[in-house]
Amino acid sequence: MNLLLDTHAMLWFAAGDSLLSSKARDTIQDSETINYISTASWWEIAIKLSLGKLKMKDPLADFMARRIEEGFRILPIETEHLLEVAHLPFHHRDPFDRLLICQALKENMPICTMDKNFSNYNVNVLW
Repeated sequence: MNLLLDTHAMLWFAAGDSLLSSKARDTIQDSETINYISTASWWEIAIKLSLGKLKMKDPLADFMARRIEEGFRILPIETEHLLEVAHLPFHHRDPFDRLLICQALKENMPICTMDKNFSNYNVNVLW
């Protein structure tokens, strides 16, 4: 299964945080799962770091490299993802989450998130 991780899910998984549900953790760790991190999530993290809203022990480049070494794949932002945003209803206002929703829809993959707003869209949520 292909699985797109919301930013918080990826951060919590990397930190071993108990906020990540056991179902989400088990699915991410399953050898049959191909885990994706959107470029939008890396962008969101970079912005939060620059604003002081997020702290990390390691530089972002090192953190990203470790995720890649662990087998996470990067899902680039494609034009078709951006075009989908123009048609997405405003059940959710966060621009990063809206883009993740569009990527999950266009790539036909579930998204790992605890955000209940995602359920307002025709996207498969795993939590």
